[in-house]
Amino acid sequence: MAFDPRTLGWLARALNHEMGAVQQYLAQSVLARLWGDAELAARLRAEANEELEHAERLMERQILLGVAPSGGQLPVVRLGRNAQELLAHDQQIEVQAVQLYADALMHAQRLRDRDSTALFQSLLAQEREHLEHIAHTKSG
Repeated sequence: MAFDPRTLGWLARALNHEMGAVQQYLAQSVLARLWGDAELAARLRAEANEELEHAERLMERQILLGVAPSGGQLPVVRLGRNAQELLAHDQQIEVQAVQLYADALMHAQRLRDRDSTALFQSLLAQEREHLEHIAHTKSG
């Protein structure tokens, strides 16, 4: 199967980002549970699971292209002293995801790679929803 090596680069960057997001949300969930905030802990764990599903989809695409997935080096987890600080860090990670998927989508569209375009469009839409949810939560 012929594929563009730059597409593999976008997939690898996206997988690394998603694995970092899983780690971030899961660590924050543990912290919230330790604070005694079961509702926040559950919400953050759900976010970790959503990001894990994104990682799984990216891994599937890499495997279909004949590449062994690797999460690379994960970024440092960003914690905080309260829920607002956690949300601020989460907003940053989601802004990064939206930019990453917007750029990856443009690349896939230029190549007329339908499968990668569909994947990046779907992930971009979900990350935009995450970002809107965080913005709504911070203001409410």
